[in-house]
Amino acid sequence: MAVKNRWLALIGLTISVLVIGFDTTILNVALPTLAADTGASAGELQWIIDSYAVVYAAAMLPAGFLGDRFGRRKLLIVGLVIFLGGSIIGTLVDTPGALIGARTVMGLGAALIMPLTLSLIPTLFKGEEQTKAIAIITVGLSIGLPLGPLISGWLLDHFWWGSVFVINIPLVAIGILATVLLIPETKDPAAPKVDIISTVLGILGLGALVYGVIEAPAEGWGDPVILATITGGALMLVGLVLREKRQPRPMVDLELLRNPTFGWNTVFLILGMFVFMGLLFVLPQYLQVIQGNDAFGTGLRLMPLMAGMIVVAKIVPPLSLRFGTRPQVIAGLLIMAGAMFMGSATDANTGYGYAVVWMILVGLGTSLVMVPALDTALGVLPKGKEGTGSGLSTTLRQVGGAIGIALLGSVLNAVFTSKVDTSGVPAEAAETAEESVVAAQAVAAQLDVPQLAQSAESAFVSGMSVVLLICGIAGVLAAILAAFKLPHSKETRTADRPGDKTGDQSAQTGGKPEGEAEERPLTDALSDTAEGTGK
Repeated sequence: MAVKNRWLALIGLTISVLVIGFDTTILNVALPTLAADTGASAGELQWIIDSYAVVYAAAMLPAGFLGDRFGRRKLLIVGLVIFLGGSIIGTLVDTPGALIGARTVMGLGAALIMPLTLSLIPTLFKGEEQTKAIAIITVGLSIGLPLGPLISGWLLDHFWWGSVFVINIPLVAIGILATVLLIPETKDPAAPKVDIISTVLGILGLGALVYGVIEAPAEGWGDPVILATITGGALMLVGLVLREKRQPRPMVDLELLRNPTFGWNTVFLILGMFVFMGLLFVLPQYLQVIQGNDAFGTGLRLMPLMAGMIVVAKIVPPLSLRFGTRPQVIAGLLIMAGAMFMGSATDANTGYGYAVVWMILVGLGTSLVMVPALDTALGVLPKGKEGTGSGLSTTLRQVGGAIGIALLGSVLNAVFTSKVDTSGVPAEAAETAEESVVAAQAVAAQLDVPQLAQSAESAFVSGMSVVLLICGIAGVLAAILAAFKLPHSKETRTADRPGDKTGDQSAQTGGKPEGEAEERPLTDALSDTAEGTGK
């Protein structure tokens, strides 16, 4: 494929993952409007958000497997069309149940888009170009997260609530055109037929587990339904693993995790997503409730997170060429940890300028972890398993993010409840005030108790400080683990794992004969690319 076409294809793929980031956060600032316009209850509002996340995580494992068997380009187009359909439905419905259904459809489309987009990168780019492409894709996905509230806030100020989904339509249409016109088809002709039992166990098991983790902070970890859901999900996933061990070509290829380069880089991708998503859960509330910004202003003030990510997109390729992956991951974890420690010193009177500094550092540190780790993990996937491997990696990262939101959200709520001062407030009103800082402010305004509002703000900031302190400690511990466990910085990539007899078929790309393995240092591959471009 011509160089120009490859980069045009990457633009289309980046736009495709951008909308996934949008829709992870785009409704968070729209919930009050939805409640007023649709009559949605608190539980329905929760599921309007969670239906997307649960289906997105649960359906990713079979997505990569199906792409390997039926064609990654073909399944990516299917995913984009499904996402487009869900977005169109979302603009037209006017009831909570219908909106939950639309979000479920979007989650299914997103589950196909993300792993298949990643699995196509190695077929389009090699060496230094692949590192750049991974950096661009990562920034595209990450920038969509804070852009969601920004775009949603502006649209809600000017149009009806369904307009928050309109932005998806032209972006997904561009992604479909780019995929159809510019991306070659690749698949693994040796992939076996779809195992329906494994697929059901994977979707239901992971869906139940993620549901339990998401709902536990609100319902309580000791709630019988939550315990049953998490236990049932875990048992189904255990059953999936046991069944897959007997399959000649498993959907969940745990053998990939035995490769230390793929396995340990995936671990640090999970940890990075855990911390970043937990932070993204806390920060918008701080900026909107404590700092007093509106929805659009909150999204705008999250932009410093992107500054660090954009810098990393430019510096990772030369850093990988010179140092390899391990030093970057360790440095990224330490930068992230330092930024979290800075953030933990925030109080209710801290100005936004201080937050800008540590948010930029968080973006820088997070991307120094995510970009090289993802690039290296994908680089060692054997031919024919790009879809399965990227699906496994993406699923684990998404689960890590969901757990980050759930666990860190529980910590935030526990600290808030213990510190908010409801003395002098009637018992029923006090119980309501302890639910959240927003509820406490509403009670304070209704009863004209300004000290309750002040106490709630102070309690929330205390909870946020504890969350950031935990994230900082986690970052330091992860950096120590990376120093001992990540393979040395002279990482290796393999076109095929030794002994793998499956070739990756593409009408557009050549390759070595089936089963012929090639193993070269990453720095050598990057050097070849750099020399080739310099001639």
